[in-house]
Amino acid sequence: MTDRGRMETLGEAMARLEGLGFRDGFHPRPEGLLVSGDGVAHAPEELVVEEVVRFEGTSDPEDEAVLFALRTRDDAVRGTFVTAYGTSADADGAAAMRRLCVVPGRAARR
Repeated sequence: MTDRGRMETLGEAMARLEGLGFRDGFHPRPEGLLVSGDGVAHAPEELVVEEVVRFEGTSDPEDEAVLFALRTRDDAVRGTFVTAYGTSADADGAAAMRRLCVVPGRAARR
């Protein structure tokens, strides 16, 4: 949420995370998550999930998305991965999302 109590938009969340150093983009491929900057694919299980932000469409179920702030274990790569879920999910994005290891007890933002 923003400081005014309203939900942040996807663009606002991405800008906030970029300000925290999550500058790369991860893109789903069958072999894992591909980093846009260097073209290296990472197994989702090997990435650290720092934050999860879920977005729900107010009037359209197809507006459902989830944003992950991810980093490599050595902190050399920090970036975001956005994918739809529900009826709008694509196969590679859904598979990558299922493979990410979210630590129980880590707070997810909405």
